[in-house]
Amino acid sequence: MGIGFGIFLIAVGAILTWAVNATVSGLDINVVGVVLMIAGAAMVVLSFLFWDNFARRSRPVASREHVVREDVVEPPY
Repeated sequence: MGIGFGIFLIAVGAILTWAVNATVSGLDINVVGVVLMIAGAAMVVLSFLFWDNFARRSRPVASREHVVREDVVEPPY
């Protein structure tokens, strides 16, 4: 989810930076777009770093256990 939301933030930031020509009193939309793109890029990078650590740490270990019950008598052949 972190990678997808990071890409979403980058896209919204790019739209605000280069596609919107509106002006808002007391707010620079271009700066908001750049901040969103930086935050999205940071989220994508951090997601990849944590994903790599999680994947290395959580590898399943296969093991087999053979249980012999002594109270069960096998029929003779």
